[in-house]
Amino acid sequence: MSGTMTVVIPTYNESKNVVNMAKAIREAYPDFKVLFMDDNSTDGTIELVRELNDPLTTIYVRDPAKRGLGASVLEGFAIADTDYAMCMDCDFQHPISSLKDLFGKMEEGADLCVGVRTSRMSMGFKRAMGSEVVEAFCKLFFILHRKYTTKDMMSGLFALRCDTFRDEIRNNWDSFELRGWKVLMDLMKFNEKTLKISYIRYVFGTRAEGESHLNPKVPIMTFHQLWEFGKFLAKFFCKVYHVDYYEMYPWEKKSKS
Repeated sequence: MSGTMTVVIPTYNESKNVVNMAKAIREAYPDFKVLFMDDNSTDGTIELVRELNDPLTTIYVRDPAKRGLGASVLEGFAIADTDYAMCMDCDFQHPISSLKDLFGKMEEGADLCVGVRTSRMSMGFKRAMGSEVVEAFCKLFFILHRKYTTKDMMSGLFALRCDTFRDEIRNNWDSFELRGWKVLMDLMKFNEKTLKISYIRYVFGTRAEGESHLNPKVPIMTFHQLWEFGKFLAKFFCKVYHVDYYEMYPWEKKSKS
């Protein structure tokens, strides 16, 4: 019997992309559910999804006090009522055609299937090179802590078996980098199970419409995921980017005092 799939898509002010994305997925994969996890968009994103009136396309409006890309994706995985769930961006940088390959790997018995970018140059040379360096650094720390790594630790396109990860998400919720962007890294960080990991390769495209939400806090949050030394690096980059570390992580200031 074929398994079922939910496509989890975090959104915040994606009115220029959200309808085209929903229609593209539903036309290509009529049995897939599409779940937009929205961080209280103010540009009409929420209304546009609801106006589609598609029973398999829903938008979940999250608590505004708990905003964050990581939180959106993880909560989407937790509430998905299908055998598998996958995440992707709403800006068409992840090709719709690759979803069938992710689904195929899950049907073959994978616990996790990661989309590996053939190149990151669509991000721009400087950002692509920075991404490669940070990834290598992160992998080193995961190896030192005897944790699983994947071929693309920074990938935002991956699928998982819901039963395998649901308890992990629930039990470690307060320890996840909920405002961070590297959800796959967090799942690997807290995973204690033996996993069957598969891969697909895809071409990472350019954003179709709208503006990227990338900002200096993203690399800070990525380093913050790397245990205690990572937190030291996060503090260092906060000084570089003139960001208040304890404004980002006020509970650490309380525990320090």
